[in-house]
Amino acid sequence: VHSVCIFAEDWRTQTRARMGEGAYKGVYSLLSLIGFWLIIWGFGVAREAPVLLWVLPVGMRHAASLLTLIAFVFLAAAYVPRNGIKARFHHPMVLGVKAWALAHLMSTGTLAHVVLFGGFLAWAVLDFISARKRDRAAGTTYPAGTLPATAVTVVVGAVAWAAFALWLHGLLIGIRPFG
Repeated sequence: VHSVCIFAEDWRTQTRARMGEGAYKGVYSLLSLIGFWLIIWGFGVAREAPVLLWVLPVGMRHAASLLTLIAFVFLAAAYVPRNGIKARFHHPMVLGVKAWALAHLMSTGTLAHVVLFGGFLAWAVLDFISARKRDRAAGTTYPAGTLPATAVTVVVGAVAWAAFALWLHGLLIGIRPFG
């Protein structure tokens, strides 16, 4: 569902105009939730019989932790108004997905992880290119960032990362990144 803007922008625009913004977002959200559930279910099934492709050095997990911290800061940058990260990169959430996917590729070596996170990484690269192209075509400009908003962005991202890495990842995913 999130790839429609990459491959069928004109169709998306026409469909949104025909259905109306609210109805389009409702159907889009419902399909996104179904897709998300299917990803979770399929990944869970694939993890039942893991196929090991390679064994990574332990140090890659440390690099992955740093990359996921950066991913959470990018995620926060998508929502904190007037921060310098969004002002500079314009689509920080997609950059966060890139960093998150790369981090997981660096820290795991099973086929299921490579397919899942490799797919997310490929999608994020294409989506970022597509979003920047749309911005150029529309003449989109982003407000300049401020130092206080950027500092808030970094703090919010770091706190969210710590909560997820230390507690929620184990609770929700079943894997504790820090033991």
